[in-house]
Amino acid sequence: MILWLNPVSGISGDMLLGALLGLGAPVETVLDAVRSTGLDGWSLERTEVVRGGLSATRALVSTEEDGVTERHATELMEIVARARPAPVAALAHAAVTALAQVESGLHGVPLDRVHLHELGGIDTVVDTVGVAAALYALDVTAVHCGPLALGAGTVRTAHGILPVPAPATAALIARMHAPVVPAGVDGETVTPTGAALLLAAGARFGPLPAMTVDAVGYGAGAREVEARPNVLQALLGGVPGSAGDTQELVQIETNVDDVTGELLGHLIGRLLVEGAADAWVSPIVMKKGRPAHTVHVLAAPERAEHCERVLLRETGSLGARRRPVLRTALPRSGRTVEVGGQPIRVKDGPWGSKPEYEDVAAAAETLGLPLREVAGQVTRQLGGPETER
Repeated sequence: MILWLNPVSGISGDMLLGALLGLGAPVETVLDAVRSTGLDGWSLERTEVVRGGLSATRALVSTEEDGVTERHATELMEIVARARPAPVAALAHAAVTALAQVESGLHGVPLDRVHLHELGGIDTVVDTVGVAAALYALDVTAVHCGPLALGAGTVRTAHGILPVPAPATAALIARMHAPVVPAGVDGETVTPTGAALLLAAGARFGPLPAMTVDAVGYGAGAREVEARPNVLQALLGGVPGSAGDTQELVQIETNVDDVTGELLGHLIGRLLVEGAADAWVSPIVMKKGRPAHTVHVLAAPERAEHCERVLLRETGSLGARRRPVLRTALPRSGRTVEVGGQPIRVKDGPWGSKPEYEDVAAAAETLGLPLREVAGQVTRQLGGPETER
């Protein structure tokens, strides 16, 4: 499914969570994911409120903390990593890691010594794991976002009075190369958690993509603002057209003969987080018979330059090739089946259905079963031939 976000009044973790709940993400699924971290002393309530005359969904997070929210970033990373299912933990961990990385750079301290002040609270765990669980439940495979509306003035923090956008937010926006516009209001409209979740979800910035809209949600901000409703608009839908949608993309390539396998594996994941539509590696033989690899990246035109910079920076290569390509994307939909109470996402296409490998592997580990047995049970639910034993 495609998720389109329209942050005309900004974005925060709770606004994004509220918008996803408004789109139909089950509250109980979100609660179960946060509970799976083992965290105590919190509650999450879905309420319907009015902002600027517009009905919206408020994700109200309450905690037992008395204003003391400072924690080591590594502690929060360890907590969110315990979330289940595994894909939820991965996205939440990526968001908290992004927060830790920008704070490390801003304060000049190693990552394992970073303290998160306002961001170190239980609510950060609920927001990041909750959003990750809601995206998973809605089977969101692509996040698109409009320009981020930034407020003006200053914000009070543990480090004193800081400019808006807050330095952590500004660093995350720069990392995503996200387009921004003035919100026309004073105060913080884009929070570090909201920006980190966009980065972790691989949000692509640009115009509204071609899509068939199935649901609309509005996530409410905590306060009223003048001139516009303080809400995050979200649209959820699929790829249009029954015969396949032809997309104009850019393919970027570079040859490397001095990069380790570990770095190549990291690079593929990094490129996808940074907004690439796809990335892969092919073995080649270069001059003088040297074994080497070609790194291929597929990206939307508006993300091509950024993905190329990531490719060159990570590999140390001195150049890359670009060429326009056409990709036909067949219509697809998603659903979730269960094996032993473990959710497994399934992608349905014109020529068959396929379960998500990460979900099958996570279910197999949780249930203590061989992966092929769990895959066989999914196949039988989908009406396919049973797996041989």
